[in-house]
Amino acid sequence: MSARLLLLEDDPAIARTVAYALERDGLAVTHSLLVHDARQQLQCTRFDLLVLDVGLPDGSGLDLLRDLRGAAQTSAVPVLMLSAQGEEIDRVLGLELGADDYLTKPFSPRELAARVKALLRRAGHGNGHASPAPAAVPLFHDDEPGQRISLRGQALPLTRREYRLLSHLLRGAGRIHSREALLAAAWGDDSESTDRTVDTHIKTLRAKLREVDPGREYISTHRGMGYCVDI
Repeated sequence: MSARLLLLEDDPAIARTVAYALERDGLAVTHSLLVHDARQQLQCTRFDLLVLDVGLPDGSGLDLLRDLRGAAQTSAVPVLMLSAQGEEIDRVLGLELGADDYLTKPFSPRELAARVKALLRRAGHGNGHASPAPAAVPLFHDDEPGQRISLRGQALPLTRREYRLLSHLLRGAGRIHSREALLAAAWGDDSESTDRTVDTHIKTLRAKLREVDPGREYISTHRGMGYCVDI
């Protein structure tokens, strides 16, 4: 499985050049134009490395870096910063906030790719590709005919509604599902059900997932939008 990279860059031409150089080396690149978009991607996907531009139309990559280093799930993810500003203060601030490397524009795409691969090796990804997962069983297994879902080989004690909710979330893993869509998937035309019903069932689902895998949260909340599963 290729290492997954998030590229935050608002210049489409630079982004295309960087993505091409990285993908040519077998790396999987997700591109975001805005800080807001990058935050949404990070909530639903686990990346092996981040390439963040400093100056964005809706904020600064340095602010995002500060938040990432303060969160347990992203505190150790390697980060390479990009900046059009060559002043020493910008480089120093980025490194003090926890950046692992820094490149000033203009730069060579080949140099960027080499630095990315070096950071991945330092993070334990061998030759720059993510190591295969050691698990002998799939993370989730959805037995649709039997309406049963297993996590890490262990069957989850789900009610009929919980099964429908989790199955729907898994089929669209990485996407944000509105409460309305989840209501339709799990309750159909049941007029007695409300958004609060979905929230309650999501809470019990989380508890059952934690019983099997207490070290990870699989269902994330997106305020005002809904829920998504990160696998």
